[in-house]
Amino acid sequence: MRLNDSNLLKNLCYINGTWHNEDNGKRIPVINPANGNLLADVPDMGKAETKAAVTSAQTALPAWSALPASERSRLLKRWFELVMQHQEDLAHILTYEQGKPLAEARGEIAYGASYIEWFAEEAKRIYGETLPSSNSDQRLTVLRQPVGVCAAITPWNFPNAMITRKVAPALAAGCTFILRPASKTPLSALALAELADRAGVPPGVFNVITGNAAEIGSVLTGDQRIRKFSFTGSTETGKKLMAQCSATVKRVSLELGGNAPFIVFDDADLDAAVAGAVASKFRNAGQTCVCTNRFYVQADVYEAFIEKLTRAVQQLKVGNGWDEGVTIGPVIDRQSIEKIRQLLDNAVGQGADITCGGFSDGLFFQPTVISGATQTMAVAHEEIFGPLAPVFRFTDEAEAVKLANDTEYGLAAYFYSRDIGRITRVSEALEYGMVGVNTGLISNAAAPFGGIKQSGFGREGSRHGLDEYLEMKYIALAGVNS
Repeated sequence: MRLNDSNLLKNLCYINGTWHNEDNGKRIPVINPANGNLLADVPDMGKAETKAAVTSAQTALPAWSALPASERSRLLKRWFELVMQHQEDLAHILTYEQGKPLAEARGEIAYGASYIEWFAEEAKRIYGETLPSSNSDQRLTVLRQPVGVCAAITPWNFPNAMITRKVAPALAAGCTFILRPASKTPLSALALAELADRAGVPPGVFNVITGNAAEIGSVLTGDQRIRKFSFTGSTETGKKLMAQCSATVKRVSLELGGNAPFIVFDDADLDAAVAGAVASKFRNAGQTCVCTNRFYVQADVYEAFIEKLTRAVQQLKVGNGWDEGVTIGPVIDRQSIEKIRQLLDNAVGQGADITCGGFSDGLFFQPTVISGATQTMAVAHEEIFGPLAPVFRFTDEAEAVKLANDTEYGLAAYFYSRDIGRITRVSEALEYGMVGVNTGLISNAAAPFGGIKQSGFGREGSRHGLDEYLEMKYIALAGVNS
């Protein structure tokens, strides 16, 4: 692996400020999805090592939570600076293990770092309250204090940013943290731990363990010392983890599956809508939770939109993330290829037409557009998580909103219109936690990221993201005038 700083490539886990091997002698291979090459192997840890990480986080909690907010802010700011100083190496690691084009990987590193910077600043703005009392002999105050030891399981599609937007607010609030990254992409997480260590984050405050998902997960959800659990992944897995957390009544935040609609009204700027469609659907090879899943286009502009979108998608270049001009890398594994193929075959079998793409080579799936999609097809209801764009037709605004809301998911939605009245109505009517109007990109550290319905609950980013890691304590002080 071509890195300027080879010490960023770690194959041990980070517990209590030191690097540890597994107890059982087992390792997990990390494979480059673009070519199948072995990049490294990491520890296959289980319950014992996870409990040790929890102990280290619990031990570190009192000193970290008592540290002045300005000092926590300083350490987080230093972590941010180190991430940006090593942006190129971190992007290389990300492209090697996840497959996304190098330019896109650089963007993820900067995006992930923005959460560290944001919460470094927010750490100094954890305000309490003084309440008016009806009794002159009392003083009523509200404190906001750290939840305690926190834990998270993060996915493979954004192996850098999904970590920083959970860990940064927790550390800013005064919590300590145990992270279990996805086994397909653990190297980005371990590199972040190395930089946190260099930044001066004390031992035990941030711990990273890799290994058996079931064993690690059972400790992270079942250990009563952990007071907050966060998960990004599938709705099915999220439900199971939430149930496991119920035994100890943990605070839980979940960012789960999506089925994002992208609505194009007949008054939209079609060229802008197509550009937004490509950005929303095809970045990271369509493997994003807020990725457009369903395109709904009004009948009068349907054919024109299909034509413009097809031409734009045909310009995308598929290949190894290292190759010049590549805009679409591989999907993560063979199972993903098979799912995309099944969804495509189901749609074509019911009368949809392929306007471009429709084939794969290894783990590279050619960006595909299908016209004539209908609500009876699997693509209308299942999360695609790949570069397949089904385009549906609708007649009026009421139908568009009804179709868009016809799902158990509620993470992100997008629409294009130049009618201010329609923009207001549709924005309010869409049953989603986030809505992009005349844009296909909505993520921002300053904004609350999260969904409703079976897409989960809780928010990441913004000042609200800090609240996820804080408890509210009310204090009634009497006898002031005695």
